[in-house]
Amino acid sequence: MIRGLYAAASGMITETKRTDTIANNLANADTNGFKRDVAVNKEFEPMLLRRIHDSDPRMEVTSFKQFSLGSKHPKVGTLGTGACIAEIAIDREQGAIKTTGNPLDVAISGEGFFGVQTDQGVRYTRDGAFFRSSTGQLQNMKGQPVLNVQGRPITIPENAASISIGAKGEIYASTPGEEGFQQISQLMLVSFGPDRKAILKQGDNLWNPQVGAVPQPATGTVEQGCLEASNVNVVSDMVELINNYRVYEAGAKAVVTQDTLLDKAVNEVGRLG
Repeated sequence: MIRGLYAAASGMITETKRTDTIANNLANADTNGFKRDVAVNKEFEPMLLRRIHDSDPRMEVTSFKQFSLGSKHPKVGTLGTGACIAEIAIDREQGAIKTTGNPLDVAISGEGFFGVQTDQGVRYTRDGAFFRSSTGQLQNMKGQPVLNVQGRPITIPENAASISIGAKGEIYASTPGEEGFQQISQLMLVSFGPDRKAILKQGDNLWNPQVGAVPQPATGTVEQGCLEASNVNVVSDMVELINNYRVYEAGAKAVVTQDTLLDKAVNEVGRLG
């Protein structure tokens, strides 16, 4: 019964963490470039159960009228001992591309990240909602400078009449009195190879490369005047949230049942006459 309490309680803890993960996804359903998290659980090593006394020849319960199974004692089966969250995986499926019409909004179609300068160093993001600051610097909505391919902040000339951004992040500007567009910079657009754990979420819609991760040119393309939406499916996550609540509720009832049986074993079955 004690083991049953532990197994049920571990299931409740697992579903609590899964619920937190889904709640975070739903909270970021409208966050540009957000990638949903998936809580992956694993089961503890199950126990193999055998019938009591089957290994004792003096009390072999499989003996009947001089018939015995000998060394082939029957097995009852396996008993689960609980579960836990093995990993919070990231679903990197492409989010929908939505048109905004803002020339400084950019979305990545395919693999890749933009580089931004933060207080902790260079970090990466899929959120391409940029704007030109009062000093002419290209920044994200948190005021962090957007970096070019050389790792330096991008500055847009004050007299730039219009901005055009190419498929590889090339930034062109047209100025009064000059014909056509002149390239003024290029967005940092990098990826970190096929290893999904080379770069992980840091928070605030930023990604942090892990030790040994080397940025390389991205295979994705940039689309101007667009933003990538979150890849969270609100309907499916709400259904999963309800299902998690039911599983948690079942675990709570199992704990109450185990506690009631333990109470009877201690206070009634074990009572001396």
